[in-house]
Amino acid sequence: MAQSPITLRSADFAAWYQDVVLQGDLAEPAEIVKGCMVIKPNGYAIWERLQRELDDRFKATGHKNMYFPLLIPESFLKKEAEHVEGFSPELAVVTIAGGKELEEPYVIRPTSETIIGHFFAKWIQSWRDLPMLVNQWANVIRWELRTRMFLRTTEFLWQEGHTAHSTHEEAQEEVLRMLDIYAEVAEDVMAMPVIKGKKTHSEKFAGALHSYSIEAMMQNGLALQAGTSHDLGQNFGKAFDVKFQSKEGQLDYVWQTSWGVSTRLIGGLVMSHSDDKGLVIPPKLAPVKSVLVPIYRKDDEKGAVLEAAHRMAKDVGAEVDDREGHNPGAKFFHWERRGVPVVLELGPRDLAAGTIVLKRRDTGAKEPIPQSELKTRVDATLDTMQKDLYAAAKQRLKANTVVANSMEEIESILRDVTAEKGGGKFVMAHLKDDAACEVRLKAFKATVRNIPQVDEYDGPGKCIVTGETVDRRVVVAKSY
Repeated sequence: MAQSPITLRSADFAAWYQDVVLQGDLAEPAEIVKGCMVIKPNGYAIWERLQRELDDRFKATGHKNMYFPLLIPESFLKKEAEHVEGFSPELAVVTIAGGKELEEPYVIRPTSETIIGHFFAKWIQSWRDLPMLVNQWANVIRWELRTRMFLRTTEFLWQEGHTAHSTHEEAQEEVLRMLDIYAEVAEDVMAMPVIKGKKTHSEKFAGALHSYSIEAMMQNGLALQAGTSHDLGQNFGKAFDVKFQSKEGQLDYVWQTSWGVSTRLIGGLVMSHSDDKGLVIPPKLAPVKSVLVPIYRKDDEKGAVLEAAHRMAKDVGAEVDDREGHNPGAKFFHWERRGVPVVLELGPRDLAAGTIVLKRRDTGAKEPIPQSELKTRVDATLDTMQKDLYAAAKQRLKANTVVANSMEEIESILRDVTAEKGGGKFVMAHLKDDAACEVRLKAFKATVRNIPQVDEYDGPGKCIVTGETVDRRVVVAKSY
């Protein structure tokens, strides 16, 4: 059955995104469950590769994986007032189980700070028990009104790290260490440049002292919050009575952190690199890095071409698409839609000439190369493609980041930006970290994405609302 054309990015970016996800065989909506999706093998394989990249880094920094209950007593969320207020509209609550009404309802996990706080209180008594560094890979439920596959769904997959420390300084080091890990995976593995920075008080995680994020620019200029790391202070320690005896014999509350990334990274991957032909996957994340398509018209050509194809594919770790009943054009289309970085073509003429044709997914460039150089050239092409995708995304970020010196300028730049039409920018402006200063932004559906750690602009300046001096510009954008 022929697939329908992919909507052009320039015509409707949101429809294009949906088409790429569907035709790239990443996921499809689970219509029978509101706002949920089925992650298909091609999409789940990308998530597994992301998991591996992140999990290796977590373990290298001393974290251990655990798993905590999906159901959380409702009273736990109420112990930290700001936390429950922040999540209340998104909660799904279980009130009946085993045919009986529960004495206390359970909340289906939106995040796990509360239940982990309960167990930290059981496990931590002394400074010798600290730091406690744990992570869990899990699913969560947040009841979303408007959903979009990978970017915002009622149920999604993620990891959430939770740590407890004896000092605030040590907790702060942890928060920034994990933010760096997220940025490293985004840039080095996903080829997606990000801005690391601190969230404003209005945008921080409910119950945290401070939150930090990595923000990425999608091809339509909208921002995607791709990872967050939170300094929880002693808020949850006090709420759940997580105390420890210090070296000096004093009782104190632990200092906690939490940090997480989710399957929305796959949405970011799609919107960072894909094109009007479909999915483009950076080589480091591609479940299948290269495919070899054998081409033959006559039965007497088939045996020699297939034998050579399987031999060469084995040398470079490529898959051979030797499916019967599919012509070469259909096979090329299939792998193009699925974002495979390199496709190789081998026919009788190539065999005779000692060559094989190599095609890059990102540029579409094709060239015949000597069969004797196949592995070297495939490896080099994958390496070059990874770097080129990052460079292109970095250039796009630079070209679409602008400076504004008044609220009117920001509004004129962002007022008409939508996920469908695109045209978004990252607007750098001097703005005080104060909810009153951010109210005007919300009028045209923009937010402060973060306050960058590294100031690449002009340093201190006057807040465009209050006139007070602030030490650097913030990132203002419309976002997913």
